[in-house]
Amino acid sequence: MDERDQLAEPFEANRAHLRAVAYRMLGSQTEADDAIQETWLRLHRSDTSGVANMRAWLTTVVGRVSLDMLRSRKARSEEPLDAGAPDPVPQAVAPDSPETATALADSVGVALLVLLETLEPAERVAFVLHDLFAMSFDDIAPIVGRSPGAARQLASRARRRVQGTPAATESDRAAARTVVDAFLAASREGNFAALLAVLDPNVVLHADAAAVELAKSRGRGAPKIDREVKGADAIATAFSGAARAARPALIDGMPGAVWLVHDKPRSAFVFRVAGGKIVDIDLVMESDHLAELDIAVGG
Repeated sequence: MDERDQLAEPFEANRAHLRAVAYRMLGSQTEADDAIQETWLRLHRSDTSGVANMRAWLTTVVGRVSLDMLRSRKARSEEPLDAGAPDPVPQAVAPDSPETATALADSVGVALLVLLETLEPAERVAFVLHDLFAMSFDDIAPIVGRSPGAARQLASRARRRVQGTPAATESDRAAARTVVDAFLAASREGNFAALLAVLDPNVVLHADAAAVELAKSRGRGAPKIDREVKGADAIATAFSGAARAARPALIDGMPGAVWLVHDKPRSAFVFRVAGGKIVDIDLVMESDHLAELDIAVGG
């Protein structure tokens, strides 16, 4: 078996998956085929002797190719070559194969493809890879050229737009500000019960790598932060007696908090409030992720 045949075998085994990914990225069967062809060419030109997971490697490549095509299309203000095509599902393979599960179980309709066309290229890639194909943000980050936290923010923005989440009203902001202010006050005072009162029992904290490293470097007395912290008890424990230097801010139009160093945001707390409780917190310290946020200190 020559080198081309050795490469063709794993490529063909993953073709249906790659086509499903490319089609959801691009919304065009024709462009998806072009992306697959370019992926094959890049595979043929690359040294893959050290690749342990060929499916993941190929998915990364087709993601980068699709992102380049989306950016090129946007720069030329073009529509997909076959926009509005009635068949959104790549042609199926064997009915009970893993490829069919990928291609059909996560299939999207024309209506969603139209919504995806409203997203920025990097938002679309992050959303498709994470929400439709369960790819981790650590793996998505190098594809979109951002940190994992920034990639997560891209997918979150895309998700809100795809789901048609309406813009926050002044009353929404006021209600969220009350909850966030109560969280910050309870944190500063070390009031564990008050922290629990504003945290949803299933609240999740997502911290980027820079925030985790800073927490570790501060040693005893600093909040213990992992990349993901789940549950009201764990988060209340981490923040009881902390957040003393946090200042209120509007972050992407909603109440949050920042820590300033020389009047510049060094970290940001991005809260999601629902039903009068905090259900999600992003702790952001990586500079490129901070740069993605619209921050108004004191808002």
